[in-house]
Amino acid sequence: MLANVAYNPDVLSCLANLSSDEVFTPPAIVNNLLDLLPSELWSDRNATFLDPGTKSGVFLREIAKRLDKGLEGQLPDPQQRFNHIFQRQLYALAITDLTALISRRSVYCSKTANGTYSICTVFDDAAGNIYFQRIAHAWDNGRCTHCGASKEKYGRGADFETHAYAFIHQPVEEIFPVKFDVIVGNPPYQLAGGAGGSSDSSIYHLFVEQALKLNPRFVSMIIPSRWLAGGRGLDEFRHTMLSSKQISHIVDYTQMSTAFPGVDFEGGVCYFLWSRDFHGDCTYTLHYGEEQQPSVLRDLGAQDIFVRDEQALAILEKIQAKREPTVDSIVSADTPFGLATNLSGWESKYFHGSVTVYLNNRGARTIGYIPRTSIRKNTQLIDGWKVFLPEAYGERGAIPAMVLGPAIIAPPKSVCTQTYLVAGTFKNKSEALSFRSYASTRTFRFLVSLRKITQHALRSTYSWVPQQTWDQIWTDADLYKKYGLSKDDISFIEANIRAKADNE
Repeated sequence: MLANVAYNPDVLSCLANLSSDEVFTPPAIVNNLLDLLPSELWSDRNATFLDPGTKSGVFLREIAKRLDKGLEGQLPDPQQRFNHIFQRQLYALAITDLTALISRRSVYCSKTANGTYSICTVFDDAAGNIYFQRIAHAWDNGRCTHCGASKEKYGRGADFETHAYAFIHQPVEEIFPVKFDVIVGNPPYQLAGGAGGSSDSSIYHLFVEQALKLNPRFVSMIIPSRWLAGGRGLDEFRHTMLSSKQISHIVDYTQMSTAFPGVDFEGGVCYFLWSRDFHGDCTYTLHYGEEQQPSVLRDLGAQDIFVRDEQALAILEKIQAKREPTVDSIVSADTPFGLATNLSGWESKYFHGSVTVYLNNRGARTIGYIPRTSIRKNTQLIDGWKVFLPEAYGERGAIPAMVLGPAIIAPPKSVCTQTYLVAGTFKNKSEALSFRSYASTRTFRFLVSLRKITQHALRSTYSWVPQQTWDQIWTDADLYKKYGLSKDDISFIEANIRAKADNE
């Protein structure tokens, strides 16, 4: 019987990942996710399940094991029970032809659903209920209207994978004329080059949104945790999810390797349970590194983003109680002067009519000179004192964290590339030094860290950092006293945020 098959070791816990899209999900995590679903589902012979982006078949396999046990009393004949489960209850959309074969082998014990050794004996075709077919993108002005893929990058010939995933490119009812009760899975996370150039774009939220449109009873997916706090193009998705009151559970890992051994993905990963008939606060469980914190009830919509740690939230609320203007109002948007990171044509020596440009050259900070007339964006910032804040800083889950790289005092007649954001302008160098001292404090960087879940720190990242008066050199001692932080608050900040050296 299927339920009695011994997996020692479980082959699906040993598979090597095929690519950044094809990261296989450990069976243990799948079962933790399935444990969130109501137990009565496993004895419901009419319940239907869909994995919209199967890679190894592990979700369907583990669901099948539970249904096999739960339906034993209703369908005592093993073969009749297997046939019913696999033909009437379990469905999947594979993301590639290869993962379709792997999934069929995992689920049906045969790479063809109608093969001699298939555990299900009623399929009349090789695919069974695990579907894969090459689908074309829908191009409009060089972009796919379904997923945003670039035609230049993904308008490929038949010999190359197009990453036009069926679940978000084709009506599901055309593939499976079934009303699904449960949609579960671990969808692809991003589309390489989807944001233009070498920048990737998130795609996992499109799977969640499509699942919700089908209005099942339950949706549960494993997705990057970055949606809780940031991510390009995720503002509407985050607002919809956090304000819906229909997410009953979130299990969140600050380090993806805790859930997916050997896999590194900045910002961590989480899985959630969305329930059509639920309305209330969410049971939130945080795995902070290797430590699992006690589950707590959280109002997901209390802030515009979700603060992952309860103690961090309490500190934030103390600081916000003063209702001060915030630093994001004096920080520029991305690419402040319209100069790309890979700026070319700059000179190493000053020349008449030039301004200083701060840039990274082959990974090293440096300065150069470009014609002032080449600046067309934010020209009013050129002649003021300002502070350049690094737009990106990554340290792969380090605790305590640095959060931000060194800030730079920039005098008049200076600009920067996309490598930096601009804070200011300030009246004089003294004010700029005051701001830089503030940006170096643990308190400043702690508040940034609550919104900075990946390496990038855009303007919105600073929207919880209160402004100060720029007439002194700020220290953490000043800020702890000003905001009435307790010894426990201070210990928490200093345990999570590293002190900066004088040259940082």
